[in-house]
Amino acid sequence: MRICAYSRPDAKGEYLRFLKQYGIEDVVLTVNDHPDAERRFARENADKPGAQWEFLDLMQARKRCEDAGLRAVAIENPVPTWCYERIVLGLPGRDQQIENLQTTIRNMGRAGIPILGYHWMVNHSTAIRNAWRTSETTSGRGGARVSSFDLELARHSPLFRDREFSDEEMWANYEYFVRAIVPVAEEAGVRLAIHPDDPPVEKLGGIPRLFHDFEGHRRAMEMADSTSSGLNLCLGNWTAMGTDILAAIRHFGQRGQLVYGHLQGVQGKVPRFSECFVDEADCDFASVLRTLKEVGFDSVLLPGHCPLTLFEDERGNQGFLYAVGYARALIEAVSDD
Repeated sequence: MRICAYSRPDAKGEYLRFLKQYGIEDVVLTVNDHPDAERRFARENADKPGAQWEFLDLMQARKRCEDAGLRAVAIENPVPTWCYERIVLGLPGRDQQIENLQTTIRNMGRAGIPILGYHWMVNHSTAIRNAWRTSETTSGRGGARVSSFDLELARHSPLFRDREFSDEEMWANYEYFVRAIVPVAEEAGVRLAIHPDDPPVEKLGGIPRLFHDFEGHRRAMEMADSTSSGLNLCLGNWTAMGTDILAAIRHFGQRGQLVYGHLQGVQGKVPRFSECFVDEADCDFASVLRTLKEVGFDSVLLPGHCPLTLFEDERGNQGFLYAVGYARALIEAVSDD
């Protein structure tokens, strides 16, 4: 097990060197690493040919990381939501969005980037982030700023789109996606990793959320029935689900379905939870890491959603580095068991 980080590109490459200085060896790319993301993935291009990563885009992003002494191990959410949501909702234009994603996956294989992290969430069209929260200004330990979710407040949300969607529709859309994408991933040597719904609730804004519990993840893995289809084990969301995380790790880990993971702290569970520092989380991270070791997990864990502390810079490095140090110490302790 290794700790990784988002690459967060900057003009001088200073952030990548900063990560290297703290002993991080692996990075995860996002849409922000695309050299021309604003034009390539503009809303007006969402369901047109070309809203994809070309081979050279991927190779240059990978080499930028390698030149700083880091490995690009994955791309997470390689396109903005609007370049993907027609697939999720089964809307006209989804076949072109699928074709664009297929091209991206083929080029990932050629460029030697082995993991594609994705989600199956649709939020309000004006939402800034995929993780839907009712507060971004909750006070955490010592006044650190954290985000939180309260289902009672979320119930008052208007529809995210022009109608309600059913569970049956969403599962049919997911199966359509799986049948089109998984064979391409198998051929390209790329593994797909589904992120849990965040927050892990049954429905928001009239749109069902399929991956809010163990059963949804199990059904998806059985539907794909492929070593190229697996999970992004987001420990924050699995904590908020209120489910047996260790049992889930054993179930999916013994089947080789844990591709990589997120490490974030959460207190509480649905219907109300808040993010927090990793050392005060409800998740027993030591037991989680021991169980990951037990099932032979040999991939990366990415700290995220870290509290914003005093004396942060614009990137929020203090809370992130606290999580990195905590997680690395736990990994070393577990490795010595």
